[in-house]
Amino acid sequence: VQLVESGGGSAQAGGSLRLSCAARTGTFRSACMGWFRQAPGKQREGVAGISSGREYIRDSVKGRFAISKDNAKNTLYLQMSSLKPEDTAMYYCAADFYVHPSSLLEPGDYDYWGQGTQVTVS
Repeated sequence: VQLVESGGGSAQAGGSLRLSCAARTGTFRSACMGWFRQAPGKQREGVAGISSGREYIRDSVKGRFAISKDNAKNTLYLQMSSLKPEDTAMYYCAADFYVHPSSLLEPGDYDYWGQGTQVTVS
């Protein structure tokens, strides 16, 4: 499984960005996938996860971030709105063949990771 993120960059507070994660896998449709972020000096944390059409969003970004999956394009998205400076981090997408729904936001439950894309909000 290969994952390639794109779409990061700089944004002003209140602005929006959309991250994309292109996946090279024959099992994208059934894969469990998630978005994670890691700020300098902090642990990696789950932002949003999706499995079997169900979405799981971290409380601190609910109402601002949305995760979606386009099976036809083998692409995972993270739409980020009303960005805040505390959203600044390296964002990663991750995938695995199965992740228990209660663990979709747990980094340790994923085996496949992209290289990350930087998001900076000022």
